[in-house]
Amino acid sequence: MLRVANVLGWLGTAAVAVSLVLRVQTVRPGWAQYSTWAAYAGLVLILLYVVANWREVAQAFGRRQTRLGAIAAASIVLVLGILAALNYLSYRRNHRWDLTANKEFSLSDQTRQILQKLDAPVKAVVFDRQERFDEFRDRLNEYEYVSDRQLTVEYVDPDKDPVRASQAQLQSYGTVVLNYKGRTERVVGTDEQQLTNALIKVLSGEERVIYFLQGHGERDTVSSEREGYSAIVQALESENYKIETLPLAQSPEVPANAAVLVIAGPGTDLLQAEADAVGKYLDRGGKLLVLLDPPDKTSQAPFTALGSLLMQWDLEVGKDVVVDTSGVGQLLGMNEATPVAVRYPSHPIVSRFRVLTAYPFARSVRPAAAESGGRSAQTFIESSPQSWAETNLADLFAEKPVKFDEGQDTQGPVSLAAAVSAAAPTAPEPPAPAEGEKPADETPKPETRVAAIGDSDFAANGYLGIQGNRDLFMNTVNWLAQQENLISIRPRDPEDQRLTLTGAQQTFVVWGPIVVLPLAIAAVGWTILRRRRQ
Repeated sequence: MLRVANVLGWLGTAAVAVSLVLRVQTVRPGWAQYSTWAAYAGLVLILLYVVANWREVAQAFGRRQTRLGAIAAASIVLVLGILAALNYLSYRRNHRWDLTANKEFSLSDQTRQILQKLDAPVKAVVFDRQERFDEFRDRLNEYEYVSDRQLTVEYVDPDKDPVRASQAQLQSYGTVVLNYKGRTERVVGTDEQQLTNALIKVLSGEERVIYFLQGHGERDTVSSEREGYSAIVQALESENYKIETLPLAQSPEVPANAAVLVIAGPGTDLLQAEADAVGKYLDRGGKLLVLLDPPDKTSQAPFTALGSLLMQWDLEVGKDVVVDTSGVGQLLGMNEATPVAVRYPSHPIVSRFRVLTAYPFARSVRPAAAESGGRSAQTFIESSPQSWAETNLADLFAEKPVKFDEGQDTQGPVSLAAAVSAAAPTAPEPPAPAEGEKPADETPKPETRVAAIGDSDFAANGYLGIQGNRDLFMNTVNWLAQQENLISIRPRDPEDQRLTLTGAQQTFVVWGPIVVLPLAIAAVGWTILRRRRQ
């Protein structure tokens, strides 16, 4: 009986060894399925051996050396189990720390928000040489993980699979093709901003049109000068907006396909006929963004038509200039006429928005004291508590010292921007159902949205690099266009490494190496020489 048990023990050991060989061998891949059966058979045979020789096994465990060996073996198994558990957790719950200044290797809030809200699978196909696949995996693996595998990635070497490359109309190596619900978008490279913009385009499908009003000295949308808007226009186009200009004096009405109408920094007021055309556009569910700078001289004519239009939608434009004495503007190399916002009132435009924005030479824009027709505007940008709305423009333009005048000026925080949304008063009725069709469920009226900001400089090329300026403008446009899923903090450019210094720091940088450091060295040398003489 014992001889048979010994044979079973050896057979069980051999079966376990065979199962391991079958598991790791690659010569006959089909044989790997037998590995599990061999392991089970081996364990059963070894168990039978232990049962048949239980007295000898019990005696063996009673010896001191055996106990020490068992403790050592158990310790090894425990350590291996802990390592396996840590490896499993790190795979399922991995986390990385990005120590770069602009979080260059971390996905932005916008990218995460888009990936987490995917409602259907997105297929990304990378066409590149096989040895360069790892460059894309470093970035796209994060996209897969955040999307909870809603976005999947396939890697194709066009040299080895020319048929796939031809079907994808491949033009260059390093191309990523995104496919979503029959729509396709292409992007070259691994830059997060380009990948996310391509993802936005393939998800949104249709291209929305934004019109910039022209004819009143507004910002130039194609100018690359400091005062131009070419950079913000490029940012809008990257999120699948089409930009057009609109000389409303030559057109009877705002085009029906206008997703948003932007009036950016007009130098003169609108004609009454133009204001009426914009009013009709809003009445039927239009979206309007007004960036209105304060007057640059006391003799400038007031914006009567545009101001009345905004007042109809519960938005009041102040006849003032916001002065900020908090000193934060000096960190950006500007003066007290540059109010800075760090905290923002609750509003969808600035949801989870915690970055600094600056507004060179701004006026107040606040909800009107009396609501208009049940509409209620909300402030979404405020200056610091150390600011006020200065109404003595004559002294300000004459560069005389200004101070807060109780009863005339408005103490901060001052509202720099406000927005309103309401059901469109004269929205077109939905088409009647065809004969035999059931009427559609009652749907809410199209919504009119209006936002006004008391400065247009903050979105110009010269100031767009200030931390949150670009994101704030883009979030405002996306809210107006009812694209709330795009409201977020966008990827940062790795090249944007701005160093901001106070006036005192700038003075030290200039005079320190020239005066302070040589005098300090001379003083140390004179002290050492004096001690040696003594």
